[in-house]
Amino acid sequence: MRLLHTSDWHLGRAFHRVNMLGAQAGFIGHLVSTVREHDVDAVVVSGDVYDRAVPPLAAVELFDDALHRLADLGVPTVMISGNHDSARRLGVGAGLIGRAGIHLRTEPSACGNPVVLRDDFGDVAFYGLPYLEPALVKDEFGVDRPGHEAVLAAAMDRVRADLATRARGTRSVVLAHAFVTGGEASDSERDITVGGVAAVPAGVFDGVDYAALGHLHGCQTITERVRYSGSPLPYSFSEADHRKSMWLVDLDADGAVTAERLDCPVPRALARIRGTLADLLADPGLTRHEEAWIEATLTDAVRPADPMARLAERFPHTLSLAFAPERAPEDPDVSYAQRLADRTDQEIAQDFVAHVRGAGPDEHEQDVLRDAFDAVRADEAVREVAR
Repeated sequence: MRLLHTSDWHLGRAFHRVNMLGAQAGFIGHLVSTVREHDVDAVVVSGDVYDRAVPPLAAVELFDDALHRLADLGVPTVMISGNHDSARRLGVGAGLIGRAGIHLRTEPSACGNPVVLRDDFGDVAFYGLPYLEPALVKDEFGVDRPGHEAVLAAAMDRVRADLATRARGTRSVVLAHAFVTGGEASDSERDITVGGVAAVPAGVFDGVDYAALGHLHGCQTITERVRYSGSPLPYSFSEADHRKSMWLVDLDADGAVTAERLDCPVPRALARIRGTLADLLADPGLTRHEEAWIEATLTDAVRPADPMARLAERFPHTLSLAFAPERAPEDPDVSYAQRLADRTDQEIAQDFVAHVRGAGPDEHEQDVLRDAFDAVRADEAVREVAR
């Protein structure tokens, strides 16, 4: 069986101030053409179909168009909700849509109920594990202390239990939206840290033939059977070096995996450039970036006049401008933002406690802070779903 694995469409999202709906529509057209060209047997979409719980109307219309075009192909599609989606909204009409061959899996309780497709060698069971917010699904899965590994492991136990009841030789595919250990993150993914831990081990997917992952925006191979497709379009400058693509996956009669990357069309290259304004305007080595979307970081000791306008004369698609004067780390003028770079909310809070009272929080106090951050995250998830 030949699968096309994609995820993280983020319909409705902009890239800085650039509207991406046209590029997203172009991707949908490319997806449909790829299914035809490569004789794909099933499409899997591993979450974050939309960019937010209540997407703009234009994004909903594009998704509706995508559903109709996929259904017209007569090729089954399996989709799950991601952490950006409202599972309830995405799942509306799932029963009816399923009759057209578009199978939406947004209910955590249905993790062990697969979509079963057949090929010349028998059945392939597709298990959809929507994004599992630990604080919201802990009761469903009977875990005492909510965490990503605990709830995902419990969901996979249901998958393996169902698979054990099926005919010998039944192959299996799991769709999941999670941060798996070994994956490389980018700036455009929403943090899903719980209890100070976001990542789950790849071994949680043992026992299935292929795990089609979503959430991380870079296409990556965790193991031969566990892969991220990544987002089809860039959504932050941290993705400047990404090759945007989908996985074309073949499952043979014994469940062995062969995978090939298929490139996605991107509207414009991305480039991050850094230096003094004079150097950036004069450097001949930057000529190749003149038509790219640009993130420029100026290192001038004194902020130059009209830097954006001057940069735009050479780089008309400059979208982001930052200032980082080159100073020693101990320099008191180093910015607050620079000092906080790459630090988690938990670490920042602990630093604040240490600053205020002269000593950092003890182990119990760290747990209190961690529980507080987790409670806020869970409350935000509930509020977003209820909108």
